Amino acid sequence: MPVPRSTLLQTPNLLTIGRIVLVPFFVAAFWLPAPAFHWAAFGLFAAAGVTDWLDGRLARRTGQVSDFGRFLDPIADKILVAAALVMLAATDRLSDAGVIAALIILVRELAVAGLREFLAGTATVPVSRLAKWKTAAQFVAIAVLLVAGAAPALPLSLAGEALLWLAALLAVVTGAAYLREGLRKMDG
Repeated sequence: MPVPRSTLLQTPNLLTIGRIVLVPFFVAAFWLPAPAFHWAAFGLFAAAGVTDWLDGRLARRTGQVSDFGRFLDPIADKILVAAALVMLAATDRLSDAGVIAALIILVRELAVAGLREFLAGTATVPVSRLAKWKTAAQFVAIAVLLVAGAAPALPLSLAGEALLWLAALLAVVTGAAYLREGLRKMDG
């Protein structure tokens, strides 16, 4: 069923779409070698992170919560986080342990997306408060790692990877909770 134009043009949905549109520019800035581009990548990522917070807040505050927004928002987050984690790993800005944390996060994201797809039309699994903390931890970890790459004189890589591991731990905990809830809804 097509999404009504009026729904697409709601500010929260435009912010979500804008977050997806920013990803290729973020990736391009990430690949360019000059430090100014690394700062640009950080700025684009930070802007996208702010839109993640802002779109949900605006949707709830203005009564513009839509099925389209509920569908697209987590996809936009996953695209942005996956692009950032892949870029960090591909450019050796993550240690081997950091790559493992990134893989844990990516596997959880794919598993939860698959679970939601499987349950579509029959049940929903709402986003938990802890999952929102996981998302926040991911965004902060990636932002710190981006700054560490843009300003190598600052010793931020270790802090960024520690935050990434916190996000990975939260990913495991929330992923298990989503799986339990999904299995309960399948049985019920």
